[in-house]
Amino acid sequence: MNQQGHMASYGQPQPGYQGYHQQQLAYDNQHMTGVPPPQYGPYNGPVQGYQQTAVPQGPLRPVPGSAPTSIPPSTTAQQPVYNQYGQGDVHNGPAVPEQMQRVPQSQQYMPGNTLHSGSQPMPYQQYAPSLSHAQQLPNQMAHMQITGVSSNSASPVSQGYGPPASRPPAATSLPPVGPAAYSAAPQNIPSSTPQDNSHPQHPFPGQPSPVSTFLSPPTSIGLTGVIHPPSVGMQRPPTMHGQPLPGQPPSGPYPPQPNHRSLGPQPGMPGPIPGAPTQGFQMHPAPNQGFVPQQNGSFAQMRAPQPNYAAPSTGAPNYSSQPPPQQKRLDPDSIPSPIQVIEDDKSNRGSEPFSTGVRGQVPPLVTTDFVVKDQGNASPRFVRCATYNIPCTSDMAKQCQVPLTTVIKPLATLPADEAHPFIVDHGETGPIRCNRCKAYMCPYMQFIEGGRRFQCAFCSCVTEVLPHYFQHLDHTGKRMDYYDRPELSLGSYEFLATVDYCKNNKFPNPPAFIFMIDVSYNALKSGLVHLLCEELKTLLDFLPREGNADESAIRVGFVTYNKVLHFYNVKSSLAQPQMMVVSDVADMFVPLLDGFLVNVNESRAVINSLLEQIPEMFGDTRETETVFGPVIQAGLEALKAAECAGKLFIFHSTLPLAEAPGKLKNRDDKKLINTDKEKTLFQPQTSFYNNLAKECVAQGCCVDLFLFPNQYVDVATLGLVTYQTGGSIYKYTYFQAQADGERFLNDLHRDVRKVIGFDAVMRVRTSTGIRATDFFGSFYMSNTTDVELAALDCDKTITVEFKHDDKLNEDSGAQIQCALLYTSCSGQRRLRIHNLSLNCCTQLADLYRNCETDTLINFFVKMAYRAVLNNSTKTVRESLINQSAQILACYRKNCASPSSAGQLILPECMKLLPVYLNCVLKSDILQPGADVSTDDRAYIRHLIASMDVSETNVFFYPRVLPVHKMDVDGDDFPVAVRCSEERLSKGGIYLLENGLNLFIWVGMSTQHDLIQSIFNVQSFGQIDSGMATLPQLDNPYSKKLRSMVDVIRAQRPRFMKLLIVKQEDKMEVLFKHFLMEDKSSNGGASYVDFLCHMHKEIRQLLS
Repeated sequence: MNQQGHMASYGQPQPGYQGYHQQQLAYDNQHMTGVPPPQYGPYNGPVQGYQQTAVPQGPLRPVPGSAPTSIPPSTTAQQPVYNQYGQGDVHNGPAVPEQMQRVPQSQQYMPGNTLHSGSQPMPYQQYAPSLSHAQQLPNQMAHMQITGVSSNSASPVSQGYGPPASRPPAATSLPPVGPAAYSAAPQNIPSSTPQDNSHPQHPFPGQPSPVSTFLSPPTSIGLTGVIHPPSVGMQRPPTMHGQPLPGQPPSGPYPPQPNHRSLGPQPGMPGPIPGAPTQGFQMHPAPNQGFVPQQNGSFAQMRAPQPNYAAPSTGAPNYSSQPPPQQKRLDPDSIPSPIQVIEDDKSNRGSEPFSTGVRGQVPPLVTTDFVVKDQGNASPRFVRCATYNIPCTSDMAKQCQVPLTTVIKPLATLPADEAHPFIVDHGETGPIRCNRCKAYMCPYMQFIEGGRRFQCAFCSCVTEVLPHYFQHLDHTGKRMDYYDRPELSLGSYEFLATVDYCKNNKFPNPPAFIFMIDVSYNALKSGLVHLLCEELKTLLDFLPREGNADESAIRVGFVTYNKVLHFYNVKSSLAQPQMMVVSDVADMFVPLLDGFLVNVNESRAVINSLLEQIPEMFGDTRETETVFGPVIQAGLEALKAAECAGKLFIFHSTLPLAEAPGKLKNRDDKKLINTDKEKTLFQPQTSFYNNLAKECVAQGCCVDLFLFPNQYVDVATLGLVTYQTGGSIYKYTYFQAQADGERFLNDLHRDVRKVIGFDAVMRVRTSTGIRATDFFGSFYMSNTTDVELAALDCDKTITVEFKHDDKLNEDSGAQIQCALLYTSCSGQRRLRIHNLSLNCCTQLADLYRNCETDTLINFFVKMAYRAVLNNSTKTVRESLINQSAQILACYRKNCASPSSAGQLILPECMKLLPVYLNCVLKSDILQPGADVSTDDRAYIRHLIASMDVSETNVFFYPRVLPVHKMDVDGDDFPVAVRCSEERLSKGGIYLLENGLNLFIWVGMSTQHDLIQSIFNVQSFGQIDSGMATLPQLDNPYSKKLRSMVDVIRAQRPRFMKLLIVKQEDKMEVLFKHFLMEDKSSNGGASYVDFLCHMHKEIRQLLS
């Protein structure tokens, strides 16, 4: 489609549309310039010099003792298909009935699935000449058969933006399909772990895991058994003969994949691998009697459509041996829909509380609103796993390639209706711990000998119970005070730490905040300094405080700087603030101690006087050069002198070019993109900031960086200290106080007020058999076990990967304990403990049944974004595709029933892996467009490193809400539509958000009444696309939409500036960058194309 993937000019202005320099928008929501031609051809076009290296893989082995089961085919009544939509209705995949339950019969889908190909259109090419999806749809229908549904009507198509003549006639002449044909897919691996029937994530004991199966029709090109002569010089990949024995490597590496292209062999490119002729699309849910609780969003039974879901279409298959005259594509409605998965999970799991008492329970999706009851395992708001049933052996883990990973958010904010972790005080003796491994008392510890000893769940060591902690056991072996002690009955709780847990065996002082303000020419000219000083007068009333404390214990200090630093004495006894200048930036020191860090309430008059004077003092400055390294050094020295931890809030505008430690040069070079030297753009250009970060972590000095650049500032280097101290970066390109002030002040307010722990150390302990081997996030590690953070706030996560070091036991499972030692905002030393117990399995089917794709993608992203520091982006992309293909190939080989090689069979819990993976591969880090600035890529890399699962989910697959379908009387949002241009109706209004960007897209045929109700103008042409806020109108539509925007902003850690985009407006190219199911102009594949590509990768691994 016409979706464009480039984000025009995140940094410097680009040539292109002259006089259009104000309309630039980047990840930091600034406006953009320039719309260049696409840099790449379509996905999988021939790439010059494309070399792939085979990655050595573990063996794919069958599970011993597996026997196929035979399931009789079942039938169901045919269902009618409705076609009752007015103009502007565009629908969204198979419809979902009210009860959200599906009959567990298999469906056969047989659409044509030749990849969509052809050269990418220019960004501003008119829509009519390019072949739209709406125009292609009749071609698909003519070669598509969906059995199990009979209808004479076709899906309505109003997606095309071309002139009316280009739209197809109603497809009423298509022949109806005959009686339903279902085939169940028996599986050959019985479940070995009992599951709780009350949770729809898990089938009943003994059931095979449900799968989604796709088959390509015989006529598709590039995926089927159509044989092409190989290109000159092409060698067939080595073939694995038979099954490797346990522990034996395969008889050759898995074949590397050629770049995939849909239209047969290309010059210099190998053609498709010959294989068995393929068959239609099939869906194989778990066999069972009656209705089965569905796993996340299974797309089984085709049903009558509802709003936002497209009606299924029917058509006759084409069995000719020749390719059809026109290109065909997979019907996007017949492949897994993220929206349907999300909506099914909300329906099935959103109404009941999620109780954590059962080991190895898969929680509802992050997109589902649910209540958690802590009954012995940590809430999924604190800890989420990629799989809740882990392999018993390392061989099995290598075979399936599913990473054993956990995303931990230790200080996560909980909803008002959930209990916050209790604080346990054991007095001078401190927390009860295992003598050997030092694990903290938790629900998994086993009390023995009448309660006088306990056996550790992590290392099995037996420890004496201290006399003051002794309690008798009841008839079940539980302590009598089990429910009175949080550490015995809950998954998450806190201990008050004793002096032994403090630095130098001394309780810490309350932390401090130091505000360090750039007063160079650029910062004053943009209005930043005046806006900031005005806001700080009131913001200082909202410093974090402990519980019901009357005032915050946090002290504050102020520094301004350009080429030199200015310190301010704001002691309460002074009538006016005093300024002290340090011009020797090469040897930084703090010129005063008393009066620099003060209590806000005591020194309020002096502080307000200072904040009024700063904009006036520097109002006439012509100084454009700044320093940066000495600014951090000054804050660090001040905290050292005060013997406390704290946070520096640095407001900075330019590349630090002045002579000083940490001076940088402009090294921005777009020519390095897609070369082996591209990785240097993500690396710091000097080791100075690395060493400075270590000192900051040792002192507990966290750095939050607010950047206001008009050009390149080297975020990769400036952000290093922030990254390693657990801080946050905020970026406002081309900042102007009037246009961007709201966003900046909202971010600043939230950053100052949020829950935070200082001088933190986190350690993850595990039961025997697995251990934590790798960590991802914003922190520093001086050894292999301790994650050190100068500060950790409620938004930050640490992602942990585990590996086997011994065999696990199915009966005892695996236990994980995360312990975070930190200083609270009042100066209290605490330990926050999170515990999680997981199941262990010897059958691969059990593992695949209990995976969580959102967490898996979170891990893959962080792994990939770290890998770009040392590898080319091309290598990283290939590695991601390879590992994902192995995961799916292992499932196909070991868990699915025998079937044609042409079938694409996906595990039910992982059926969205291809669409989400494609979103990651198309991201601006791994596949940048010509306009993505180097700074923006470094900025996004930093943000992603500490994102939680819900943030990465919406960032990579944005939420698109049809505003024109909202219920103005209810509280619910309208059901989202899939993230594709096909889903947008020119008669509709849509809201798109991804956690950083917020768009309202207006179709040119939107009803005038709706436009009047929302924008207070008469027609589409009068809408001002430059408005940053919606007008406050007294009507239901305006109130509901503004309420939706407020709720969405409150759900995200960063304030999203609103951008209005009109259809076929110049800014639409930016909006389309976020339509992730479509092709992108930077070479990213559409979802349909990538699904076919993954199918090909899987078939080669299995061949």
